[in-house]
Amino acid sequence: MHEISFVLVTAGSEEEAAKIGRTLVEEKLAACASMVPRIRSIYRWKGDIHDEQETLLLIKTRTSLFPALRNRICELHSYEVPEIVALPISQGLQEYLDWVVDETEER
Repeated sequence: MHEISFVLVTAGSEEEAAKIGRTLVEEKLAACASMVPRIRSIYRWKGDIHDEQETLLLIKTRTSLFPALRNRICELHSYEVPEIVALPISQGLQEYLDWVVDETEER
């Protein structure tokens, strides 16, 4: 049985998020990358407080693919330190979880 993870990534624009999401799906590192545009992020970076619009990517993948997915996101992302956080999916519709496995490829 394959473990599935939900990976959260923020991007500075919808275009950048779409590029990252499309690449991950095309390369079978992710089964799906859903975009939530226009989130507002307030954060501290290098001593300054920032208040900016971002786009959130919700990525569904095999947990075993996380290292390759993380590395690919870092290659594609414009941020010096992108937010890349994986959460295990403990339960879900089995047919959906099977689909995630079917649409991704082990490296």
